[in-house]
Amino acid sequence: MKANDVEILVIGAGIVGIATAYYLAVEHKRARLLIVDEGQPMALTSAQSGENYRNWWPHPTMADFTNHSTDLMEAIARATDNRIHMTRRGYFLATREERPDALLQQLFEGYGESASRLIRIHEGAGNGYVPPLSADWQIAPDGVDVLQGRDLIQKYYPTFDREVATGLHIRRAGDISGQQLGQYMLETMRLSGAQFQQARVLGIAKADRFVVDVLADVARQTIKADIIVNAAGPFAAHVAAMHGEQLPIFNVLQQKIAFADRHRAVDRRMPFAIDLDGQTLAWSADERDALAAAPEFSALLAPMPGSIHCRPDGGDHGEWIKLGWAFNATPSDPVREPELNPYFPEVVLRAASRLQPALAQYLGALPRDRVHYGGYYPMTRENWPLIGAAATPGVFLAAALSGYGTMGACAAGDLCARAVVGAPVPSFARSLSLARYHDKALMDQLEATASRGLL
Repeated sequence: MKANDVEILVIGAGIVGIATAYYLAVEHKRARLLIVDEGQPMALTSAQSGENYRNWWPHPTMADFTNHSTDLMEAIARATDNRIHMTRRGYFLATREERPDALLQQLFEGYGESASRLIRIHEGAGNGYVPPLSADWQIAPDGVDVLQGRDLIQKYYPTFDREVATGLHIRRAGDISGQQLGQYMLETMRLSGAQFQQARVLGIAKADRFVVDVLADVARQTIKADIIVNAAGPFAAHVAAMHGEQLPIFNVLQQKIAFADRHRAVDRRMPFAIDLDGQTLAWSADERDALAAAPEFSALLAPMPGSIHCRPDGGDHGEWIKLGWAFNATPSDPVREPELNPYFPEVVLRAASRLQPALAQYLGALPRDRVHYGGYYPMTRENWPLIGAAATPGVFLAAALSGYGTMGACAAGDLCARAVVGAPVPSFARSLSLARYHDKALMDQLEATASRGLL
C-alpha cells in the first residue's frame, strides 16, 4: 500500500480512531488502510482519559452501547492475559438524599426491561450486599446494588461523609489502561497491513475519490482515498467542515488531577466514587476576594454542580489517586494545548473532601509531583455519540464521545467499521448515528430527559 493511495483513511489516532481502524483491519480484513493524525497516537484527548468504564446510563440505548463495548473489551482482556489491566470494583454514586426518587427512576429507566433482574435494594443490615474486595472483573457481579441508610453505608464505607444516605453501586464498571488497549490494537492491525502517518489534514476535496491535502513534517502531500472515517475527536467538526458538512458537535474543556496519596486518605479497594450532590465551596475571606476580582474565576463562588470523581489509580498496591470534576459547561474552540485553570487542583480537592473528609489534609499541601491535566469533551447536545454514515457520501463518523471515549471506543470502532463495510449492526446503532435527528419521537424524549448521563 502506498501511503498516498488507500481504500480507507481514518482521520484521528485517538483511542476511537484506533479502535475503528482495528476492527476494519482485523475483523473486516481491510488492508489498504491509513490512520493520520497531527500528533502521535493516543497523545491528545485519549492521553487525558480517566480510563473508566460503566454500563449504566439513564437510557437503554446508551446502556446497550456501553455493554457492547464492555463485551469487546473483555474479549481483548481474555485474549491478551489482561494486558489492558481491566478491573471491576464498580462506580459508587453517593448522595445525601434519603429518597432520591428522580435518581432511582433514571436507574430503572437505564436498565429498561432488565431492571427487575439487575437492581438489588439493600436496607437495614444490608444482607446480600457484597463489597468490592476483589478487582477481578471475571468474578464481579453485574447490575446495581442500591444501599439505603446512613448506617448501612458507613458499615461498608466508613471513610465517606456520614451524611451520605443513599449509594448506587454500579457493578459492571471499573477501569482499564487505555494506552495499553490502544497499543495492542495498533500492533495487531499493523500485522494486517494498516499504517499510521503523522500528518495534519489541511483540506478535503471530492472528485471520483477523496483527495486529502496533508502536511507531513514540512512537506505537503496528497492522499487519495475511497472512504474517510472522521474520528478526529475535538476536531471532528473542523474536519467535517473541510468537505462542506456541519456536525452538531461542540467542545467543553474538562480537567483532572492525580497525585500520590501518601497519607492513605483513600481506601485502595474503594470503587470509583462520585459525589452526586452539588455544593458551595468553602473559601477563606482572602480567597473569596481574589476569586471575585477575576471574572473568569468568580463562578467558583456560586453553588456548583455535583459529580465529583475520586478513584485509586495503580491497583491495590499503588499510591496514586485521581480526582475529576466536569463542572465546566462553556463551549470553546479546541486547541492542542489548552490553557488550564490554575485554581482547579485546589477546587477539585475541596469538593472531593466533602465525600471523603480525609482528603482535606492535602488542602494547601498538595504534593509537588501532582499532575494537572485536561482534555475536551466533544459532545452533542443530548450527549450521545455520532457513529456511522455522515451526510457526505463516503464519509463515516466515530465522534462525539464526550468523556466516555475510552469506555466506548471498542463499540464505536466496531459499529463504525460495520457501517463502512455494510455489515449488519445491532438494533441500537441507528439511534447513535445522524439518523436519530430524523426520529422526532426519540429526540423529543431525549429533550425531556433531565439527565444526559454526564458524570
